[in-house]
Amino acid sequence: MRARTRLAIGAIGVLAVGFLTGCGGAGSSGTEAPEQGASGAGCAPVAGEQLVVLTDDKKLQNSDNILPAINAKVAKPQLVAALDKVSAALDTPKLIGLNKAVVVDRKTSKVAAEEFAAANNLTQGLEKGSGGTIVVGAGNFSESETLAELYRITLTAAGYQVKVQQIGNRELYEPALEKGEIQVVPEYAATMAEFLNTKANGKDAPAVSSPELEKTVAALKAGGDKAGLAFGAPSAAQDQNAFAVTKAFADKYGVTTLSELAAKCSGSATVLAGPPECPQRPLCQAGLVKVYDFKAGSFSSLDAAGPQTKNALTTGNASVGLVLSSDGALAVS
Repeated sequence: MRARTRLAIGAIGVLAVGFLTGCGGAGSSGTEAPEQGASGAGCAPVAGEQLVVLTDDKKLQNSDNILPAINAKVAKPQLVAALDKVSAALDTPKLIGLNKAVVVDRKTSKVAAEEFAAANNLTQGLEKGSGGTIVVGAGNFSESETLAELYRITLTAAGYQVKVQQIGNRELYEPALEKGEIQVVPEYAATMAEFLNTKANGKDAPAVSSPELEKTVAALKAGGDKAGLAFGAPSAAQDQNAFAVTKAFADKYGVTTLSELAAKCSGSATVLAGPPECPQRPLCQAGLVKVYDFKAGSFSSLDAAGPQTKNALTTGNASVGLVLSSDGALAVS
């Protein structure tokens, strides 16, 4: 499960998931007792077609704001300024809209990015750089591809010859970025900071990212300096773990934040849904216990923020489930 920070959409974000109906059954779902037992009645699941994302009011998740990662040798002011134009235009609701355009509306990443660039004047006022060829790498998921297309558009407007190349996962594209085989890639501040940290200091190195964006970016830039990487300005857009309930559940039990969920719904009737590793992960159930003292009555082992978890929520088989804050189905209420 990728460590992401989400939730820049206000107190409650509404997730319209009617289109998810019929996306598959529970598959490998099952239940197992969480490590720390729950006392109290809890809050039984409530079916509904809309999901609300509960505010992470105690900041369990680290600041995974999107920003450009750049090979330091090409990080000239005009190039960085062109990439920062994308960061300045992005927030989480706009990122959700971009993902919806691709995943729900079935547009290509290229078309979605071009429409967004036109609507947000991304190519205006950019100073021309030195020119030359720039390869923008993309991870093997649609959000990364769409962000890479946005970088292509602004860099082209700044006078560069740009192509987008899908590389794969971070373990593949980060070394390519260091070597200069690609020059730019969209990244996530906290995730990349921890990747560079563990790469340099071992898998058990103390965490360097933080819920505070300034601290995370400082750690990221320190790691980047050692690896020959530079970073542009972070956007307001975040893509991170979040926890959702149905709107009907939120209305019935009066919960809008994770603190309220813990206070009102810790107990035997509450079912937490997420990927199999969730009970042990510090940004999933283990973190909910540590930061919020939230104790579910049972855990339903499903997928990582995918259709199984969403269907479990909407059909009344789970009380609360792990989602991703930039999910293309999210819409601001």
